[in-house]
Amino acid sequence: MASSAGDPLLPGDDGGRRCGFLPQSVRLKTSVWSELGGAVGDLGTYIPIVLALSLASHLDLGTTLIFTALYNFATGFLFGIPMPVQPMKSIAAVALSSAHLTIPQIMAAGLAVGAVLIVLGATGLMTSLYRILPLPVVRGIQLSQGLSFAFTAVKYVRYSQDFSTSSSASTSTPRSLLGLDGLALALVALLFIILATGSGDDEDGDGTNRRRRRACSRVPAALIVFALGMLLCFVRDPSIVQGLRFGPAPLRLVKITWDDFKTGFWEGAVPQLPLSVLNSVIAVCKLSSDLFPDRAELSPARVSISVGLMNFVGCWFGAMPCCHGAGGLAGQYRFGGRSGASVVFLAIGKLLLGVVFGNSIVTIIGQFPIGILGVMLLFSGIELAMASRDMGTKEESFVMLVCAGVSLTGSSAALGFISGILLYLLLRLRDVDYKGLVARLGAGRRRSATIAREDGDGDAS
Repeated sequence: MASSAGDPLLPGDDGGRRCGFLPQSVRLKTSVWSELGGAVGDLGTYIPIVLALSLASHLDLGTTLIFTALYNFATGFLFGIPMPVQPMKSIAAVALSSAHLTIPQIMAAGLAVGAVLIVLGATGLMTSLYRILPLPVVRGIQLSQGLSFAFTAVKYVRYSQDFSTSSSASTSTPRSLLGLDGLALALVALLFIILATGSGDDEDGDGTNRRRRRACSRVPAALIVFALGMLLCFVRDPSIVQGLRFGPAPLRLVKITWDDFKTGFWEGAVPQLPLSVLNSVIAVCKLSSDLFPDRAELSPARVSISVGLMNFVGCWFGAMPCCHGAGGLAGQYRFGGRSGASVVFLAIGKLLLGVVFGNSIVTIIGQFPIGILGVMLLFSGIELAMASRDMGTKEESFVMLVCAGVSLTGSSAALGFISGILLYLLLRLRDVDYKGLVARLGAGRRRSATIAREDGDGDAS
């Protein structure tokens, strides 16, 4: 993980003064290389989903790249942290399943989720929900999402994938040991990232070890691994150059019928809403407080409205419905992202690819080594899961683990959330002093009866 010690571009150093004309939200908090490493930190989630939808559902990847670049620019300046922009996973899963949503139905689902989140944010309901939710339940959702990413990442590394049918691990064919997308390549990338970034906390250990770890962490491990993957795209299939076409795809409004809205809402938006509320807003705000304790707490209302507005802008033009995500934030932080500059760098890269190559960029992304994506996704998932390590009591850990277990086995964040809330309330009932409560109720009734008699005597006199 990127360190602050000795970096030439820290706020207050010469680099910080040279960037004084920039808003505080996108000024570098560490080095350029660290922020660039953080910029690619959540691509292990982003690339498989948009690639699968481009291949199987004919999503326009160029349009999605351009709009998600605009989202990245906006969130980088507005929030001042490496706020991720990720595809809505439940909608993507339904679109790639046997139900197979069409592009208008996918966009209708995104618009429906966006509308609900705008209402929740604008009315203050999201803020109220954020304040009353028990922390162990939120940690359970984070743990389940992190472990889910980690399980998927291991499958990406171990087994061959066919993203033309699904964005999840879809085959049981073991990956070959050697080759340009072999198991050995993924393991080398894994070992390199571990040696460079360690467990992700360079403040552990004594002074000598800390300095040594900080020196290693200045290596932009994620950026190097991602650059290697891009190079291997052309080595694996040099003919992909012939498939490239210059210029962005023309923007077209997606024609959405009333039937598309109904299908998109019930089949796409309904399963997505719990995940968007819990993981894209609540968990993101909680995780931000953990990772950036010295900064002002994110407003759940702002984050909720941000997700809604993104989809109200892009879905009309065929851009994949997007949200923020705790896993993406954990991944970008894990690989060095510390400010809005990280996602602004990512936005520049996406915008260039989308404008220069348009939808033909899918020919390059389709050759990216999936094992390397799996390695990057693994670290994102583990970083998110590690946020749950702050449970201070056995009871809190009990609630968190039940919530996470139900979420994982039921493949539903909503089911895990309900289970966690019910368990938390049941445990609170055990602490209620029923004798004292009955005594207080009896005293209240006697007091009311006394007041009523006194009022009656007063009226009679």
